[in-house]
Amino acid sequence: MKVGILTSGGDAPGINATIRGVGKTAINNYGMQVIGIRNGFSGLLHKDIVELTDPSLSGILNMGGTILGTAREKIFRKMITSPDEKDRQQIKNAYNELDLDCLVCIGGNGTQRTTWMLSELGLNVVGIPKTIDNDVYGTEVTFGFDTAVNIATDAIDRLHSTASSHRRVMVIELMGHHAGWITLYAGMAGGADIILLPELGYNMKVVIDKINQRMEMGKAYSIVAVAEGVETHTQERAATYFTREIETRTGYETRETVLGYIQRGGAPSPYDRNLGTLLGGYAAE
Repeated sequence: MKVGILTSGGDAPGINATIRGVGKTAINNYGMQVIGIRNGFSGLLHKDIVELTDPSLSGILNMGGTILGTAREKIFRKMITSPDEKDRQQIKNAYNELDLDCLVCIGGNGTQRTTWMLSELGLNVVGIPKTIDNDVYGTEVTFGFDTAVNIATDAIDRLHSTASSHRRVMVIELMGHHAGWITLYAGMAGGADIILLPELGYNMKVVIDKINQRMEMGKAYSIVAVAEGVETHTQERAATYFTREIETRTGYETRETVLGYIQRGGAPSPYDRNLGTLLGGYAAE
């Protein structure tokens, strides 16, 4: 039996643990041949592959990123929004030319929509959910989320000391376009005074009143954690908008921090290593 593995969409801590889990289980427990497909679905189309063996999968458990590379291929987005028979046939041909018995697709919402579409074409596929945002439908938690929360919490912890030293309001923007899980969990764990999420509306007056109340109580600083997807009704990023509004309306010195891609880089946490390994093993089974 020949199995292909690809990773698609944004990288997340724990992908390599998942690749390792799929590969080692498939090879050692079931005697399967395993190939890695480089750079996501683009590699499938171009048949850009590498043989994965037990030795080649050793030493990657604690590595960030993905050893297979990743990409967002336009043809697959097009196939989801406006399916074309020619495009569909191109995918089927690539799958068949690689002589695959099954394709394991590691990715987030977009990848899983593509995986479903491939199954509709009659191809054998297994989808493994992946995202630091923790927003894949039907999952309780996705690998990458725990690592991102740890990184974001550490950043908030560090902001407390500089905020208190300078009597400032610190606004930290965390990842999450449509889901505020990272901001919620890191905000709670890091002791943020105000947490703003895309799923919930906010009242700027309430935000300002909360900051003023803290200052009046003798608390010299405030930490505001905001998800990047919070609506501002402007073209500005969330951190810039709230920093300006807070400083203008309160008169308190306010600074912004955008954590950005640091949240999904580097070595995965032990939890994400274990979750990725388990998911990979189940995918092989």
